[in-house]
Amino acid sequence: VPGANDNCLFCDTDREPLVIEDELCYAVIDSYPVAELHTLIIPKRHVASYFDLYRPEIDAMHQALTQMKLWIEQRDCTVTGFNIGVNAGKDAGQSIFHVHMHLIPRRKGDIENPQGGVRGVIPGKRIYSKNKS
Repeated sequence: VPGANDNCLFCDTDREPLVIEDELCYAVIDSYPVAELHTLIIPKRHVASYFDLYRPEIDAMHQALTQMKLWIEQRDCTVTGFNIGVNAGKDAGQSIFHVHMHLIPRRKGDIENPQGGVRGVIPGKRIYSKNKS
């Protein structure tokens, strides 16, 4: 793989069984899932930030994202929604500096109130009013 880094967990595509793979990216089940079937979509090229990906890599990752959504839905009929996320930078929570996209299946009742979804990354900002005063 061009630009592979020997010390990078995600540059080693032999480490875990791949769910899907093409020439530019692959998908695996997250080793530390926040929900059952939590998946990571990872470009093969070693690049730290989503914002440094080439257009074909972005397109391949989004195609893999759609394929994984269908794969998850075929295996678990209790999935009723998804969160999609990328941590870009240390201050955004990125801890492995090889870009990866999270696809997190959600189920009715998995948390008390899901309003705000990914806004919950900032404590106190998840719940909001639609009517600004």
